[in-house]
Amino acid sequence: MSLSFNLSSLLEPSLFSDGSWGRYILGGAVWTLALTVLPFLTALLLGAIIGTLRTSPSRIVRFLCEAWIEFFRNIPLLVQIFIWYFVVPEIFPPFKDWLIQVEPITGQFFCAYICLSLFTSSRIAEQFRAGITSIPKGQFFACAALGLNRLQTYRYIILPIAFRHVLPPLTSEAMNLVKNTAVAITIGLADITLRANEMGENTFEYFAAYLWATILYIIISYSVGFIMRKIEYNSRIPGLINTRA
Repeated sequence: MSLSFNLSSLLEPSLFSDGSWGRYILGGAVWTLALTVLPFLTALLLGAIIGTLRTSPSRIVRFLCEAWIEFFRNIPLLVQIFIWYFVVPEIFPPFKDWLIQVEPITGQFFCAYICLSLFTSSRIAEQFRAGITSIPKGQFFACAALGLNRLQTYRYIILPIAFRHVLPPLTSEAMNLVKNTAVAITIGLADITLRANEMGENTFEYFAAYLWATILYIIISYSVGFIMRKIEYNSRIPGLINTRA
């Protein structure tokens, strides 16, 4: 088999849809985008909660949060997605029955969504913990002097500042998540990577297929990075956090 550089093959009719191969691969971008946005929002919520609780004065709470982080952060992402798709359904029969009843792509997406959400939440949690601990102790003392309790201190002062501190690493995390979505090919989700691979297997035009997939990933990653940088710039605190648009 020789490698072909025929880019016009992207315009040829696809075997799996009514359009061309290029349009077929472009359709996979919908699943890639969904696996970027939804897990990131879920991971952001979980990570903020767990990262905040890691600064709790309770040792038990800190231990449980640290266990969550170490568990999901230290197991390879590929292994985790296999566990959610192949192992968890065998442990919980109702979940297996649901996967059998729904459309295969729905079950594949749900497992990939849970896997990416939990994996990313463990990383974001550490970023939030670092953001909170980077805030000077004087802020806590000032809140106590104003009569704010611990919940009010975190809600009105600490978390808003910490969120702005962690926006740069959150931008990198969001862009990494775009690339991590490619592991969904291992359980059959028809994202950009799988569809590009299908084109290559059926036409032997691997160069054209993966070049188009690469361009789509670059566009999505750049768009995510651009949006996050805009959020970072618009939420900056003058005199405290210096950012550029």
